[in-house]
Amino acid sequence: MSILSKHMSNLILFSILIHLLACNENTDQKVKLVELKKEPSIAYSDSIPKEVNKMMHLFKDIVGFENNAIVFADKSKIIYDDSKNKSTDELLNNPDIEDMFHWTYNTEIEKPNNQEDPGRIRNEAFFKALYGENKEEVRKNLKSFVWCPKLVNQTIQFNKKNGAFEALKRVSDELDLHPEWKKYIQNIGGTFNWRNISGTNRLSAHSFGITIDINTSFSHYWQWDCGCKNENAKLGYKNSIPMELVEIFEKNGFIWGGRWYHYDTMHFEYRPEMFN
Repeated sequence: MSILSKHMSNLILFSILIHLLACNENTDQKVKLVELKKEPSIAYSDSIPKEVNKMMHLFKDIVGFENNAIVFADKSKIIYDDSKNKSTDELLNNPDIEDMFHWTYNTEIEKPNNQEDPGRIRNEAFFKALYGENKEEVRKNLKSFVWCPKLVNQTIQFNKKNGAFEALKRVSDELDLHPEWKKYIQNIGGTFNWRNISGTNRLSAHSFGITIDINTSFSHYWQWDCGCKNENAKLGYKNSIPMELVEIFEKNGFIWGGRWYHYDTMHFEYRPEMFN
């Protein structure tokens, strides 16, 4: 082979090597692009309030946060913080979404703190956006299942939106393994019921199909015990529900009315946003 031929061969080999390296680099870039596309569609930001970030992660119907407003999948928006200082009565009767986190839901306390009702402050527009605007819309979102089929075998309905139904089904499956608690979990007091809270103009969480009342025969409610509907009444505290039972609900995203000063120990409400 001539010197010229050898030189040409070396040039060809060098060109092939350069081409292979370039292809490998392009392949790496393509892999990186694919990996980037796997990132979550929701961009979390330090500029977004912590509680909003949490709700964007928990509820698929919340898709963004713009100009102090939560954005829902249907493009509707609700103001997050109206920047008003409010009394306890105003927090209950005219809350914004930020007010719902006014009290911290604490699973470690043995007895509710004075006048604190974490989770009892509810912005109705928020729950209507998540679970149904009115009675008929909520009814369409309900799904039936058999509650604790071995121990109770009672058919109930719960809202299938934003993980509520699946969460209660998990609770049912676990409680069904505890015959020692059968008396507390049979004769369910109710789930969906579009109504106001007794003595108020506020919609009950039962209206949205995200609440279950267990057996009322073994429960305590502040209005029953004080014989009044006065929110400012000085209350005692009563409970007979086993805390191990409560913990099963809580680990699945349900707050318990027994952790309220205005206690309602039969009441379990799907509120995963209230947990840290």
